[in-house]
Amino acid sequence: MPLAPLRAILIASAFLPTMTFAANYQAQTSQQDGIDIVRLTDTAHHTEVLIVPSFGNNAYSMKVNGHEILYLPARSLTDWKAKPDFGGVPFLWPWANRVDGMAYWANGKKYLLNPDLGNLRYDPNQLPIHGLLAYSDLWHASDIKADAHSAHVTSQLDFWKYPDLMAQFPFPHTLRVTYRLHDGILDVTTNIQNAGMSPMPVALGFHPYFQLDDSPRDQWTAHLAAHQHLVLNDKLIPTGEMKPMDLPDPYPLAGHQLDDGFTDLVKDSTGNVDFWVHGKNQQITVRYGPKFPVAVAYAPPGKSFICFEPMASLTDGYNLAHDGKWNGLQSIPPGATWEETFQIRPSGF
Repeated sequence: MPLAPLRAILIASAFLPTMTFAANYQAQTSQQDGIDIVRLTDTAHHTEVLIVPSFGNNAYSMKVNGHEILYLPARSLTDWKAKPDFGGVPFLWPWANRVDGMAYWANGKKYLLNPDLGNLRYDPNQLPIHGLLAYSDLWHASDIKADAHSAHVTSQLDFWKYPDLMAQFPFPHTLRVTYRLHDGILDVTTNIQNAGMSPMPVALGFHPYFQLDDSPRDQWTAHLAAHQHLVLNDKLIPTGEMKPMDLPDPYPLAGHQLDDGFTDLVKDSTGNVDFWVHGKNQQITVRYGPKFPVAVAYAPPGKSFICFEPMASLTDGYNLAHDGKWNGLQSIPPGATWEETFQIRPSGF
């Protein structure tokens, strides 16, 4: 059977009508605007999460007691797919944020990016940004279940199968991302299996967009849980320098904007790293797992959202590590896996 029809059948089979439920949790497939989605429900905490695997595997809605906490730049999925833009919980891979130029270094070798393939995105300075998969239709939902403790969906992308992806990042691997809803909390777990014979560098990130509706943006405050503030150049690339945290805590958004990077993250008494935004009563906390040692906070002026971005690496980490400006680049040995989780924890809704 030709590969394309086989792939279509495999993807379609993941969206045969599915519903599992146990106690307070449900996981089901359905459609919105004619597009296949997965719905996770926690009835005890009045929380619902919607994921669209065929559009970047993005969790694009999380409602708590009817309040939407994720920002979406369009009124419908149809409009969003017709004019893609960032919203929800985008996955950034194989690099998060920017690469400083059209090449990067890994394992002592220089790899050139190919603009003619048409799968790169660029920032205003024409730097490649946010990797290759933000709007990808190559994901398929491989596991959709609910039990007495949670509801979850795992989606998979076999990166090694696609020549246009491998041409930009020639490290064969399989990605699995699991969204798990439990106790009113959304866990986002990434698993990367290195299928190659060389170490594979890791510079992934997520770029979730959050909103509150109990107060306007200028009444929000943010907790930036870091000891070190990254020094950026005029293209928003880290220079490798860091300075002690110089922003107030909590940080008022009124009259301010953020597009800042942080590291040496601050653990609380239980060992967790929590970034949060707080309104009148509502709060959204993003809890970072230990393999996310870098955070970016993004709150542009005039926009009613804030992003707390869990990052496995500094922006342009591949090149900074090669240049000796940063020693924190993670790597997956041949045949091994990398896995980490961050949490979205709403309260006061």
